[in-house]
Amino acid sequence: MGLFRLGFISVYLSEPLLSGFVTGSSLTIITSQMKYILGLKIPRREGAGAVIMTWIDVFSNLKSINICDLVTSAVAMVVMLPIKILNDLYKSKMKVPFPVELFVIIVATLVSHFFNFNSKYNSSICGTIPTGFMPPKAPQWGLIQTVATDAIPIAIIGFAMTVSLAEIFAKKHGYTVSTTQEMIAIGMCNIIPSFFHSFASCAALGKTLLKESTGASTQLNGIVSSIVLLLVLLSIAPLFYSLQTCILGVITAINFKSAIMKFGDTPKMWRISKMDTMVWWVSMLASTVISSEIGLLVSVCFSMLCVIFRTQRPRATLLGQVSGTEIYEDQLKYKQLDNVPNIKIYRFDCSLYYANKDYFKSTLYSKTGVNPSLVLTLQRKVKKEEDNTNTQAKCSFFSKLNIIKLECKPHKSTDTAIPAINLHSLIIDCSAMQFVDSVGLSVLKETRNDYGEIGIRVFLANCNPSVRQLLRRGEFFSGANNCVGEHAFYSVHDAVTFAERQFQKETRLKHNEGSFSATSEGGNEGTKQ
Repeated sequence: MGLFRLGFISVYLSEPLLSGFVTGSSLTIITSQMKYILGLKIPRREGAGAVIMTWIDVFSNLKSINICDLVTSAVAMVVMLPIKILNDLYKSKMKVPFPVELFVIIVATLVSHFFNFNSKYNSSICGTIPTGFMPPKAPQWGLIQTVATDAIPIAIIGFAMTVSLAEIFAKKHGYTVSTTQEMIAIGMCNIIPSFFHSFASCAALGKTLLKESTGASTQLNGIVSSIVLLLVLLSIAPLFYSLQTCILGVITAINFKSAIMKFGDTPKMWRISKMDTMVWWVSMLASTVISSEIGLLVSVCFSMLCVIFRTQRPRATLLGQVSGTEIYEDQLKYKQLDNVPNIKIYRFDCSLYYANKDYFKSTLYSKTGVNPSLVLTLQRKVKKEEDNTNTQAKCSFFSKLNIIKLECKPHKSTDTAIPAINLHSLIIDCSAMQFVDSVGLSVLKETRNDYGEIGIRVFLANCNPSVRQLLRRGEFFSGANNCVGEHAFYSVHDAVTFAERQFQKETRLKHNEGSFSATSEGGNEGTKQ
């Protein structure tokens, strides 16, 4: 994936999605630690619904809580939480945060060893930890055909989890992440250890948050961690024999407090963006209730559906002119805007494509108050009624003169009224349209033609170069002698000025034609006399 530079897939992991995913995964990990914190002997649940089943097991076995583990966990929390909070408050003044986790582990191990919690109170301890290394061995190449289909989704999920954590901490600490480099790094971290009996690896949420909370911020922490782990595997492991497992559970749970505190940010997030808040909650719930892997997939799909929904029903509004300026703003957001007489300026705040073409037309008809198809239908109906009335009058005239005998059926006149149209130009502000597909181009053509049939001219404004190029290729201006300048303008004000000038020009021509016709009729009557 790294060699083929497939890092672009990380763009589908939005910030609300990643934040909800981390919070949901944090709840999952905290839930998995509850049996250690309370000293319960319950089975480990896996797969979809593991969190719910685990909590059912916890509440079903409350009578079996180990009091020693419960008291130890409570004391450890009381000691650790204040110090962790102080470390966060004064981290800018402290060169090195106080290592409260190490302090608690040392004290808890000594207390458990000398008071013999394991034998007296049946408290769970780490016990014997295997030491040493297994000799390296080549992988079994014959298994590749069997595991290849499973390796693909594991690789994608591992990459997604790694990049999600990297993006979160990159934003927090102010650096950038190369997704392609991350892919190559994850690949190398799995290829080389495959010769040393290693599991498939990716970034671990619990360990990452634990390291970050203790002040680790550079690659040096990886070297230190490796050295400490090497010492544990070779010689120090027996010293942790008496360490209670509840202490490890408390340390893990407390270091997820920053992710759990994200719940407090949801009211603010709701005020800013309701859609992003829904993405956060879906991501959190899916990662918690279902599983981390499937939850991530569900979250990505839901996030993409939200993007599609946003583009299907974007904001559409009419613009008004700011007094004394060439600026045009939304009439719903700004007051005291001037309406341009007999001109409507319509803005569609999204790209025009096949999914929102019907919404574009419906909002356009609603905002302008003119449905060209309906107006044209009424005009044709009125014309047909007038033709029928004239035909009936001719039949009556000929029957009186007894020239011909016709059977003329009486026609009932109907009061069909054509709505008044105080509009001569429609300007579509395309500033928010990043692209227009072939369906959107057809909609623009239909809009121009439909309004043109009822005498309303349509102009486009603020088209970006790619949209103008598409209009040329699609012969949008073919009806206007392919002249782009007469129907597409660089600003709304240019379009308004041109529309007013054209209307005044047409009005003068009609007035001159009317005067000429009246003069001609008067001259003919004088000649006859």
